[in-house]
Amino acid sequence: MEDVGAAKTGIPAISPLAGEPIKRADAERLAGVLKAFADPARLRLLSLIQAAPQGEASVTDLTAPLGLSQPTVSHHLRILTEAGLLEREKRGVWAYYRLVPSAIAAIADLLTPPRKRATKKTR
Repeated sequence: MEDVGAAKTGIPAISPLAGEPIKRADAERLAGVLKAFADPARLRLLSLIQAAPQGEASVTDLTAPLGLSQPTVSHHLRILTEAGLLEREKRGVWAYYRLVPSAIAAIADLLTPPRKRATKKTR
């Protein structure tokens, strides 16, 4: 059974480290999300957005720090949004992006071996 966070983000609820085989469809969904993470520019975008004063940023806020063109930054933001890692809010002509904390936490939890997860929760 999927939890609400997994259903919203498309991240499977079962970890590949849970001690049971992960279904092919779940592995493919998780791989898609991890591919979104697996790019230096996208990792920087996530960190820049998280570090922004309001926890959100527009494309114009991100082009100079990344040193990339507006179309390239928009492309990376689209990939992160489609993966469920960012949410986009349109305000007038601008779109603002912010992290989806539950998606980031779900990925961290899926990649933490069960024994370490149990230790972390009891502290």
